[in-house]
Amino acid sequence: MINNAVTVERRIAARPETVFSFFTDRDKWLSWMGQDGEFSFQPGGAYRTRVTGEHVAEGRFVEIDPPRRIVFTWGWVEDEMPVPPGSSTVEITLEPVPEGTLLRLVHRDLPSPEACAAHEEGWKHYTDRLAVVAAGGDPGPDAWM
Repeated sequence: MINNAVTVERRIAARPETVFSFFTDRDKWLSWMGQDGEFSFQPGGAYRTRVTGEHVAEGRFVEIDPPRRIVFTWGWVEDEMPVPPGSSTVEITLEPVPEGTLLRLVHRDLPSPEACAAHEEGWKHYTDRLAVVAAGGDPGPDAWM
């Protein structure tokens, strides 16, 4: 954890093109993270998604470079976690490896060590679910819902 950032790496048994599609298609995104949401998958496009219960995340897509990289701002609407919408940035890179894809997620500009710890736990939970669904499995109901 450097400069209020968290890094999560996850190997996924699917090609980068497949994994990338789970970040640029509403139904695929919601298959691993979120109950509902609206997404405009283009640079500058906004999104708003109900991740769990009353926890709503909001931000904008900054960069979309298929199938290698996607960058978006992140924050919570009316949440106890002091990370306002757009105040932090999530950068995802997808690297082809022999067994599929190495996903590297860096979430930076978080306001505190507590926010870093909470977001690291969250991203580990959701990238685990992503790994299952991108490989063709069923992650089942989200235990955090």
